[in-house]
Amino acid sequence: MFESFSPSDQSFLLSILSQARQSPPSDWVRWSLHGHQKCLGIMPPSHAEILSSMLTSHMPLRWEGDEWVWYAQTYTAFERSHVLQNIALMLRSEGVITGWRDELYACWGYQEGAWPYDAPELFRIERAAFRFFGLRSHAAHVHGLTATQHMWCGRRSLKKPTDPGLLDNLAAGGLPADESPSICAVREIYEEAGLHRTDSDLGLPVSTIITERAVPEGWHSECLFVYCLKLSDTEQPKNQDGEVSEFLCLPMVDVLARMRANEFTADAACAIAVTYLDQSAKSSK
Repeated sequence: MFESFSPSDQSFLLSILSQARQSPPSDWVRWSLHGHQKCLGIMPPSHAEILSSMLTSHMPLRWEGDEWVWYAQTYTAFERSHVLQNIALMLRSEGVITGWRDELYACWGYQEGAWPYDAPELFRIERAAFRFFGLRSHAAHVHGLTATQHMWCGRRSLKKPTDPGLLDNLAAGGLPADESPSICAVREIYEEAGLHRTDSDLGLPVSTIITERAVPEGWHSECLFVYCLKLSDTEQPKNQDGEVSEFLCLPMVDVLARMRANEFTADAACAIAVTYLDQSAKSSK
């Protein structure tokens, strides 16, 4: 699927994966739902204090031991969602949360198991609030590969609130509530690249990887479902939603060079690295 890389290239890809999940700053704090073992998110102390101050005594956020605990375990996912969404709206009105998309993401906590999760979702709120609260989101990334092992890469629009102007996969996008990774991928393939595909064309993800790092908005934690899509020589991506400024069809040597020059988003680089290394490991067995 991917051409063979040199040992130094493989070492470089391994270095990308080694940085995929970074540690939060030492003074940042976890928060969890009382009675649930999974972490809900990671926040700087200031964000935790804001959230604690805005929650009522009916479902308070309290500091216990070495983490914040949210006493909302007796409420339904809908009730938790309503409370947190209202808080997010207030923070938006104060300019604390920016880049509002009017799109809900579902939260299951920091799940490590296979999709779909056995546990029910805990709540859903606006996607722009996920980083502020340090929640784990989900996304689909699609590699567009030609028969000659070139990769189609999209350059993110300068109007994008996150990583403007950087290179991305053929298509990539966050997973809205009630949407499966494959359906998300199919939708993004059309919206970003103008290509018609079905989820059966994609099959199962070839790789899955979790990326985590501190960002200006707070804590980024995301599970990436990575797909590979073969494009014919006559197919050329054409953006439909204004989120991609151009597409480049690059040989893998150029992809690596641009990755070394930090021209790709961190998540796209991780998606490329994990897919190549996974495929390399499978082919060596």
